Amino acid sequence: MRFEEPILLYGAGREAKSTRAFLKARQPDLKVFVTVDSGEADIEDAEVIAPEDLKAALAAHRFGLIVKSPGVSRYKPFFALAQDAGIPVTSNLNLWGGAYRDGRTVIAITGTKGKSTTATLVHLMLTRSNIDAGLAGNVGLAPLEIADRHPVVIFELSSYQTADMNFLPDIAALTNLYPEHVDWHGSVERYFHDKLHLIDRDGSFAVALGAGAKGNAVVAQAVRDHRRLLRELTRDELVAIDKTAVGSRLKGSHNLDNARLAAQIALAAGATLQGVVDGIVAFRPLPHRLEEHRFGGITFVNDSISTTPEATKAALAAYKGQRLALIAGGHERQQDYAELATLLTGYGVTVVTCLPVTGERLAQATREAAPQIVVLEQPDLETAMHNLYQHRDQFDAVILSPGAPSYNQFKNFEERGKMFVALAESIFAPGTL
Repeated sequence: MRFEEPILLYGAGREAKSTRAFLKARQPDLKVFVTVDSGEADIEDAEVIAPEDLKAALAAHRFGLIVKSPGVSRYKPFFALAQDAGIPVTSNLNLWGGAYRDGRTVIAITGTKGKSTTATLVHLMLTRSNIDAGLAGNVGLAPLEIADRHPVVIFELSSYQTADMNFLPDIAALTNLYPEHVDWHGSVERYFHDKLHLIDRDGSFAVALGAGAKGNAVVAQAVRDHRRLLRELTRDELVAIDKTAVGSRLKGSHNLDNARLAAQIALAAGATLQGVVDGIVAFRPLPHRLEEHRFGGITFVNDSISTTPEATKAALAAYKGQRLALIAGGHERQQDYAELATLLTGYGVTVVTCLPVTGERLAQATREAAPQIVVLEQPDLETAMHNLYQHRDQFDAVILSPGAPSYNQFKNFEERGKMFVALAESIFAPGTL
């Protein structure tokens, strides 16, 4: 793989940095530009092009290839202009495919929720079966960081990455499919199309579907040939998996579904049943996914990674039987909270704290569906936590499961989750107030 013309990196995050390192190792003298829509264009040995100068740079053909970061929507008008100018757009993932795909077993896992847990479990199950496997994508390393280190590579992929993925996996898996990321894709229909591009292609690769994807007519059509589907788990395999999951750190029925899907994938990739069991035992919750802390006799659950109402439902279901305070709301992505509001009482929710901006809709829906629930509309997380302290006799656990992204008040979900834990300790721990 050699590049004859300069390259533009659109975005300057982790993937862009690994792309720059890859290019520098291959062609030290290759000219590289970088542009960002916001933030710092901090890429080593790259010349910055301001966003307002992109059209002129495109017209002057200052670069012959664009490597787009996942967070940058492929539907920005600029990329249509690039296509018209004959300048291709690719990704870190596709560069990995061109450089390292051959001779490797590739497992690609996507879905609206559960993909990180499933991919992590598959990795644990394979390595506990003494298979040399690596984990990359949104968990583990960036694709070009993992390079050619392992004969088996598991990719956890968002819809941003599957949308233009140009190589085929050996096993493609879909956990479930719900509306999300409408702002990036432009519509729910396009989100479904881009997510399902992982499986809706010609080829002889195998397909595995999670419980939330089975029975979905849109997914079934994307599978095309159902002979692609991996075999179902046997009764003995199910018994071993379910028994182990009950005593593990996998909380909730949704995580049991993730474990079953991961086992199906891992066994197809050569894992042993003992390796599958050992992988479940070794699993530790991912940061900001049902991450538990305890202060002042109250359990605090950091589920900041939740960006959909479906993820919030799964988090609440994992703590059913307790009196719960839910903190939800965040960046606008046209989330629909009407159904969630009707389920809150059944989950044991006694207090709902709603954050801008989508929390306004959840507050209204909750007041209509469950007027007995205390609804607190708060301007920010810190105020919300202080006000929850005044209601602490009404709940046993506080769950931050926003059902929305964080961008309107935080840099990312990690920052939101860390602040939640810090506030819980500073406000609720004995002797802190």
